[in-house]
Amino acid sequence: MGFDTLYFPPVHPIGEVNRKGKNNTTTAMNGDVGSCWGIGSRHGGHKDIHPDLGTVDDFKQLVSKAKDLGLEVAMDYALQAAPDHPWVKEHSSWFKWRPDGTVQYAENPPKKYQDILPIYFESEDYENLWKECLDILFYWIDCGIQIFRVDNPHTKPYYFWSWIIEQVKAKHPDVIFLAEAFTKPKVMQQLAKQGYTQSYTYFTWRESKHELISYVEELTKTDQAEYMRPNFWPNTPDINPYHLQGANESKFIQRYALAATLSSNIGIYGPVYEYMISEPIEGKE
Repeated sequence: MGFDTLYFPPVHPIGEVNRKGKNNTTTAMNGDVGSCWGIGSRHGGHKDIHPDLGTVDDFKQLVSKAKDLGLEVAMDYALQAAPDHPWVKEHSSWFKWRPDGTVQYAENPPKKYQDILPIYFESEDYENLWKECLDILFYWIDCGIQIFRVDNPHTKPYYFWSWIIEQVKAKHPDVIFLAEAFTKPKVMQQLAKQGYTQSYTYFTWRESKHELISYVEELTKTDQAEYMRPNFWPNTPDINPYHLQGANESKFIQRYALAATLSSNIGIYGPVYEYMISEPIEGKE
């Protein structure tokens, strides 16, 4: 199919405290693996591999083998922590605590992440926090990673992204940062101006001829063409667009063809798209 990148969601240890259950339920049953975006546990944090997936050396071998096959491995760069992430005890000032001794869980309306604590980027210890965030990138770059899909970058400060991308690009100019930002257009544009190489887009929801023409012209015939590099995804791990729900094969082919011809950068939520798994979860349509 011509793909040259295999993107992995977070491969780190998953938190056990407030672990999510099946289909994002807030109570995990015995055997539920949780959400891989709830990073950190007694097994380690952002520089560790989930014990069920092997070791860092195993991961390096995987990345090397993928390169032999003409594939790059992209990693998820998700700056957040499960309640039992080592940072919570070792660097408590990196989180914003309420008077009752708790931290408000992360949100990206309408989504709620009860298993995740947001990081306080303006902490009094921000210099060490930011350095650790940078060290995470350098660590995985040393393991052979050149592409990072950044989780919810619009929920972090612009000036943080400007700084960290500049630091990485100074040493590794070919590293790609993909912004997973489904948010207001001006916010997506500002992230691009801060240094993001590519960005998710509204293609996922644009269906009619008029919508597609209007949106592509917005991306290619305005000043956005100077700094915005769109990446078209027909579906994502957490978005099952209405027009694909219960759709037949021709609709999946149509959306893939549109993505591939309207943008030079595309991606699909692989097995789900390939096998046309599209029935919505009840209540999540």
